[in-house]
Amino acid sequence: MAEYAGFSRRALLGGTAAGVAVGATGGALARAAAVPAQSRPVPLGAARTEFHGPHQAGILQPQQARVQLAAFDLAPTAGRDGLRRLLRTWSQTAAALALGEPGGAHENQIALDAGPCSLTVTVGLGGSAFDKAGLAAHRPPQLAGLPAFPQDAIDRARSDGDLFLQIGADDALVAFHALRVLQQQAAGTASVRWQAAGFSRTPGATAQPRTGRNLMGQLDGTNNPRPGDPDFAARVFATGPDWLAGGSYLVFRRIRMLLDDWEQLSTDRQERFVGRRTSDGAPLSGGTENTPVDLARRNPDGTLAVPADAHIRLAAPANNGGAAMLRRGFSYADGVLPDGSPDAGLLFLAFQADPAHGFVPVQRSLSRGDGLTGFLRHEASGLYAVLPGVPAGGGYLGQSLLES
Repeated sequence: MAEYAGFSRRALLGGTAAGVAVGATGGALARAAAVPAQSRPVPLGAARTEFHGPHQAGILQPQQARVQLAAFDLAPTAGRDGLRRLLRTWSQTAAALALGEPGGAHENQIALDAGPCSLTVTVGLGGSAFDKAGLAAHRPPQLAGLPAFPQDAIDRARSDGDLFLQIGADDALVAFHALRVLQQQAAGTASVRWQAAGFSRTPGATAQPRTGRNLMGQLDGTNNPRPGDPDFAARVFATGPDWLAGGSYLVFRRIRMLLDDWEQLSTDRQERFVGRRTSDGAPLSGGTENTPVDLARRNPDGTLAVPADAHIRLAAPANNGGAAMLRRGFSYADGVLPDGSPDAGLLFLAFQADPAHGFVPVQRSLSRGDGLTGFLRHEASGLYAVLPGVPAGGGYLGQSLLES
């Protein structure tokens, strides 16, 4: 279980010591010593997320401030044995890094003084990995690939891959360091195909936890399934094959936002394209951010309160056979394009039980009439089987598949 809400005793004790000793001199030290230990702030870096469990970390936990994404291609000679060795090594390393410990005997430890910072490492397999590792008979049909959608502009060089890594942390250096360690350990077995870095709101930046905003200024994630929902597991975690029990399917999309065009719109037009108020995320049908949207509600003049081309109408489970996903999107900003426009947008990540009943019907619906389509460009894509978690008693990621 993640220790993001109530830190472990070890983290609390370590954080208290750091709060008194680091950077305190003279009167500052006296003031710090006078503050009761239980009231001193715990350093953000002390937060730890448990690596072991039925599901991989990085799915259910609150979203961190930073993410590093990467996909790898297996070497032609890797085979099943090479993949097994790599996943065993990555499992040991991820467990150590989640505790704030060195990831290996020879790594440079550039982030060791920062603490674990809620680090999570989440690993998935692309459909192509099964052929390369001699596991074609075990490839689930859900990895057949995503269909092409209208308006897609997919760069295959920045898409797909045999292995996928999602590395989240509340510190950019911690996330990057973890990626470097895992990349070095893959040398000779797998090479990086593509890499992307993203960011979200830093914990503590607001007086109380709030839904994060994307670069268009909209609250993003309001309608996410919640672990307390009775159908949450059925929507998020895979029901087959047996070796994937506790795992999930992840859709990745790199979506560039045409921010120069979007920002020319009035707030009213932006809200009508989205279907929610910008100020507080409430649906245009009324209420607050978490009020269920009333798609039938009409304005006094008879027009739909939530327009027919509004994003939340077209993405609503009620309009897509109940399809839903657990989204963990991060913003990205990669400078400017040759025309001077920002190369920025959303690293869309969605966990689901089956893409054919999650992402695919929703994206088809959006591609047919979403008002936001004119302001978005889907430029990279990936589909991966997110492996089950590792039991606390031992084992490694993918063991049930690789030893079947």
